Amino acid sequence: MVRRGRVEPFVVAVLGAVGVAAVVPARGEAAVWLDRVVDVAITGLFFLYGVRLPTRQAVASMRNWRLHGVILAITFGVFPMLAFGCALLVPDVLDAGVVFLCVLPSTVQSSIMLTSLARGNEAAAICSASLSNLLGVVLTPALVAGMVSVGDGGLPLSVVVDTVLLLLAPFAAGQVVRGFLGDERACAWAARLKMLDRAVIVLAVYIAFGKGVTGGVWGRVAAADLAALLLVVAGLLAFVLACAALISRGLGFSHGDHIAVLFCGSQKSLASGLPMATVLFPGAAVGVTVLPLMLYHQLQLLVCTWLAQRLARSAPAGASA
Repeated sequence: MVRRGRVEPFVVAVLGAVGVAAVVPARGEAAVWLDRVVDVAITGLFFLYGVRLPTRQAVASMRNWRLHGVILAITFGVFPMLAFGCALLVPDVLDAGVVFLCVLPSTVQSSIMLTSLARGNEAAAICSASLSNLLGVVLTPALVAGMVSVGDGGLPLSVVVDTVLLLLAPFAAGQVVRGFLGDERACAWAARLKMLDRAVIVLAVYIAFGKGVTGGVWGRVAAADLAALLLVVAGLLAFVLACAALISRGLGFSHGDHIAVLFCGSQKSLASGLPMATVLFPGAAVGVTVLPLMLYHQLQLLVCTWLAQRLARSAPAGASA
């Protein structure tokens, strides 16, 4: 959630998990036990995502195919193409993380709240962000398989199986349960468990970064590499924001739709990305793989909140508040 003038407690918790993992990483039997807990928790997390996601709304929104088509093209087209160029600018130890960042779906919460703050088309943002996450459950693992070399022959069969069992199957089950509960009851039920999904993400961060510490991965990442990565991530966000603005203006979108394209197209989901990385990448490499995502997440909140406030002041009369 984006909050004016305040640091998001969830962000503080995530950064705290990184700090604890750096000092006291899980080792031995404790690490094995926590791995199993995280697997079960991720299964539950994607089940909750399935329950929460308004499928009918996302499918119905496809009537506005130009708007949603542009947003999806940026999220799963422009971003992946940029990944190859960005990966050339950072060392091998980080390029998989840059590619992974670029193939993730948009956020839901931040995209909607930023669009609302900028007085844009909030309904379109809800539909686009939901549709992006619906497709991302399938497209992100597929793009990772096609773009990232994991081991000698790409993604091993065990990772494909884990993707189905830990991500796709529980997500589909959640969608089925949502059908039985109905939209209103499903939203109310899932809202009560909001703290649970955030706790799972914080635990996944702790495990991921702890494995990097115990596996010696962080010793391969120099300060200069991190500085270069921050510049790459900042450049990526700036380029995508400019690209989204030019495309939406060129297609003659209204102010409200322009805002939706700008924010839904430029955001990347930390909530979906961290659990997916735990499933898709080798244990010791997960921490460094999600580092570009974590940097991008903080940057997108800071830059886009400032941008949304500026856009709100320049919004035409009658735009949504």
